[in-house]
Amino acid sequence: MFRWLLLPPWDEDRLTFGPRTLAALADLSFSTFGDVLLLYLGIVALAHAYTYLVRGRRQEIERLDLSRSLAQSELQALRAQLHPHFLFNTLQGIAVLIEADPSRAREMVILLGSLLRTVMSHGATDLIALHDEMVFIKAYVGLERMRLGSRLDDRWSIEPQSLPALIPQLLLQPLIENAIVHGAASATEGGWIELRTWLEGDRLCIRITNSVAASSPRGIGLGLANTRARLRYLYSDDAQLDFSLDPKSGNAVTFVAVPAFRGSVTQPETTPPSAAVARSSSSPELSASQ
Repeated sequence: MFRWLLLPPWDEDRLTFGPRTLAALADLSFSTFGDVLLLYLGIVALAHAYTYLVRGRRQEIERLDLSRSLAQSELQALRAQLHPHFLFNTLQGIAVLIEADPSRAREMVILLGSLLRTVMSHGATDLIALHDEMVFIKAYVGLERMRLGSRLDDRWSIEPQSLPALIPQLLLQPLIENAIVHGAASATEGGWIELRTWLEGDRLCIRITNSVAASSPRGIGLGLANTRARLRYLYSDDAQLDFSLDPKSGNAVTFVAVPAFRGSVTQPETTPPSAAVARSSSSPELSASQ
């Protein structure tokens, strides 16, 4: 109507303006206005669709960020549980040796301090190279051997190609601790543990086998439950953790398989004192035997 009032209707056939009539007004309203209305409705629909998609995408990103933050918090909490548990058991072993063998207790304190510095050198990193984890595990087993003496026999079969693969920091410590607690530490005659690593396709495989003492204490399953939870948060369904008892030999077998992401083999900032480990360990360094 405003166009009809401002300008007379345009006659396409005569290429000139026509008279302002009610018929011309009706024709203009049902033709031009209809086209403009359809264009307007199309623009409004596209604007609503764009707003919906952008808002949905933003909400999805916010949900993913929240899930990631929650998973990271859970991982930090799970890993934090390991430190007091590990410290308590190690300090308990040192306390036993203080009166019986003060010099060995002192060596254990020095080695424990070095172990803690090794853990701190990796900061809050969730994944480290298997090589770095093995440096820690070898020193930890050295600590346990200082406490148990000849009652603990350890065997290592580490495939060199597996050393750069990344695994969660302190993944193996609670598993090795379980193997020692329910094996050599609970048997008067002692026992043994064996750790083997290898690559199988695109997966890093780790197997811990240990003797089981007849008087082995019943645990609460903290080590296995904690490890399963960490693997679930880090790898979802791509990781595997199995624990079983061999019915023939009575030995315990713990099997871990994770995606073999590759990292760099670097020495930690602080390594355990070689003298203390040498006096307490007769096993070779990271061997390549299969």
